[in-house]
Amino acid sequence: MLSTLNCSVDSSMKKEELAANALKGNATISKLHSKFAEKSWNYTFQLVRRCMEKSRDESKPCELFVRSLERLQGVLQAPSMNNMKSRLEMMAKQQGMGFHFTEATCYLTADLFYLEVLLLPSGEVQEVKVASHGEHPVPSNSILHLLRSNNFADFSVRLGELFAQYNIPGDNETQSKLLTSLKYLWKDLQQISDQQNELKCCETQMGLINNGRVGFLMAGEQDYPLSLYFYISPNDGLKNSDLSFKELSEFKPAVQAAQVTIGVSDVTHKLQMTSVISQPPRLDNQGCPALFALSEVPNEMLSACFLLRLKPPIPVLSSFIERVGQITDVTVPVSDLQWAPLPKLLIKGSACASSLLEPLDKQEIFTVLLPDSGMHTYILPETAWVAPTQRAALMDGVPFTHPAHVSAILELLRHQCAVNSLLSSCLTRSTSPAASVCDLHFEVRPESTTSISVTFNEPHTDSLAVYHLQIVWSRII
Repeated sequence: MLSTLNCSVDSSMKKEELAANALKGNATISKLHSKFAEKSWNYTFQLVRRCMEKSRDESKPCELFVRSLERLQGVLQAPSMNNMKSRLEMMAKQQGMGFHFTEATCYLTADLFYLEVLLLPSGEVQEVKVASHGEHPVPSNSILHLLRSNNFADFSVRLGELFAQYNIPGDNETQSKLLTSLKYLWKDLQQISDQQNELKCCETQMGLINNGRVGFLMAGEQDYPLSLYFYISPNDGLKNSDLSFKELSEFKPAVQAAQVTIGVSDVTHKLQMTSVISQPPRLDNQGCPALFALSEVPNEMLSACFLLRLKPPIPVLSSFIERVGQITDVTVPVSDLQWAPLPKLLIKGSACASSLLEPLDKQEIFTVLLPDSGMHTYILPETAWVAPTQRAALMDGVPFTHPAHVSAILELLRHQCAVNSLLSSCLTRSTSPAASVCDLHFEVRPESTTSISVTFNEPHTDSLAVYHLQIVWSRII
């Protein structure tokens, strides 16, 4: 009885305390309304910016002030030069970049590059240039388009990608060496790509993507790293048409790509400090440029490596990850990878993804609608797919040290993508009619890392059939 009374008193006191705090908060807000009623928007912007500069953690502005400034700028849509400057400054600081401006030009700066944004008196963007270390600024139409259309969300993402592209480890001397090495790598990959085009190894863009030694290459620029497009499923609709860089980036289902950049490493690696292709190039028996070993050209031992940054990340079997390490002689860091059965990762990456933490339902049925309005259902028994050989992880980057590694890596990734494409075709969830009305039912089991068996009831009979499918390599699917 006494304890109940005490609880009641405590509850009443807490309610009174909350009410008093609420009144105090309302009074404070009313005072702020009165104080700032006559102030201009520019004054408010400047006040929030000063508060950001006084953040306790100078390396990162206070999130509350950042959100306040974002809301103010979102409402005003940066209608003036001062507001545009303020918005660019906020996004630069969010990326850990420096910011300064002259009368009509803003500079977003980092150690190895800077972004130059020229503004009109109205606040609209006239021109955007990007300059890397020791290079002249070059126009960036893609970033210009984002700012002119007030697409600040995508601009922030693009700025983050640009910062990551030039986020090279080490002191100034080391950074300069790594950037030099990266540019020689780009030059060599470009020459390999040019040679395969001269030989007309592939007649279409899709052929280059799936079969080219370095895929379909988009040359690197100051505002974007060199990119290799290396896989698209033959069923995804890209036939003989050639797509631009922007169209390839937006093509759905996605064309698998890799950006060629620098990655950090806990150990030192030997990296090229000049081209590994002789001039004029010597050709191998396949008509491609022969490459020198790193020991035969000027090189440096550096705590870094080259990196194929995969866009999007790829679910890769553990055995394939081991083979990548054997190709490059660079250990792929696996300690931070989250392992799961391959089908679970593919489901998570699909449009109808389920949580990675949920186990595959032993009785779950995946329904696939066919072009002729027919329907197939697939079951992937959980007990079969939890086998160690089917353990996979999502890879977002592949480290390497020599241009010769790229072709072998791409062939291995294409092989994995082919396996993934085949399995993904069986993993479509649907709210369609019950499985009993489907034309055929299939049970899919793994036989090895690159082969599966499909068991089904033969139409118009009482017997079961088993189809064994071996995925030999990416050109055969």
